[in-house]
Amino acid sequence: MDDVVKQPKWYTSHPSGIECIEITKFMNFPLGSAMKYIWRAGLKDDALLDLRKAKEYIDIEIGRIEGLDRERNK
Repeated sequence: MDDVVKQPKWYTSHPSGIECIEITKFMNFPLGSAMKYIWRAGLKDDALLDLRKAKEYIDIEIGRIEGLDRERNK
């Protein structure tokens, strides 16, 4: 039976057999979230929606890095 709280089927249905958390736990929040949406794109909901969500998190990380660069160049 699928445990939708601890281990929903879309967490473990990637062709690699690896759970995304095993990789994303080593990333910061925006990159981990982007990876999560890319990893599971289309497994739970609409793949295009998942990729748009991933893009939003990537844009957040780009903004964070650009901000760090601006601070270093002051």
